[in-house]
Order: sequence, then structure tokens, then C-alpha cells
Amino acid sequence: MSKSSSFENSLLLLIFNGTGIAGLADNDATSPNTNLYVSLHTADPGEGGNQSTNEIAYTSYARVAVPRDGTGFTITDNVANPTTAINFPAGTGGSGTATHFGVGMSASGAGVLLYSGEITPNVVCGAGVTPQLTTATSITEE
Repeated sequence: MSKSSSFENSLLLLIFNGTGIAGLADNDATSPNTNLYVSLHTADPGEGGNQSTNEIAYTSYARVAVPRDGTGFTITDNVANPTTAINFPAGTGGSGTATHFGVGMSASGAGVLLYSGEITPNVVCGAGVTPQLTTATSITEE
């Protein structure tokens, strides 16, 4: 079963920009999440995973907060893209290869993973490396 293109776009606007869907879903007026948190993963966290599933662990790594207000992501034709590059903290040690990214609701821990996708090319992380997701990184609602 599929969703209409119009609803797919509205769903992305609700999740990434906090834009309500009239008569169906509104951004919680008392305490909405003001950020989404982008993570890096060494393998696909999968549909059953959470934000910490296969999460990379190089020294100094942390998830990156992206505003959920229309300034963090651009939504066009059922696709969400970061409005600017998402820069992760520079590695000060350790290593790992980021093959996937995730978007979730928690700054740390096993939070709800909303979306995940593959990083191409993969990013080798470690001392002196500042991993980055560009504005070409996309999440498509299908």
C-alpha cells in the first residue's frame, strides 16, 4: 500500500520542519522536539534498529543536532535534504568506517530512529578526520 505524493511531502514537512498536517497531525504545542539528531553507523541499523544500533564510536564522536524548524532541512518533491553540510566532531582517536547515517529524536542513547540511509562513498573516521554529510544527502519518502 502506498501513500499519495502530497501526503509523503506533508509527512516529511511534519517530521523535519514541524509543519502540521491540518486535521490530522499538529506539532505538539507544549513541548515539541526542536531538534533532530543525525548519527553515523558502521552498518545499516535496519528497520528494527534504534539510534545506537551499529553507531560509530571513534573518539570525540557525538550526534549532531539539526533544527526542526525549516532551517535544518529543505523539503522538495518528497525528499528531505540538509540545508547546510552536517559536520560531525573531528576524531581525536579510535577508528571506524561510516557506511550509514541515521536521523532520530535523541542526543544520545537508544532513541527512536526515524530514518537511515547509506553514505556513498563511505567515510573512514578516526584521528584528524571531520566526517561530513553534504547537502546532497537525501531522505526520500516513498
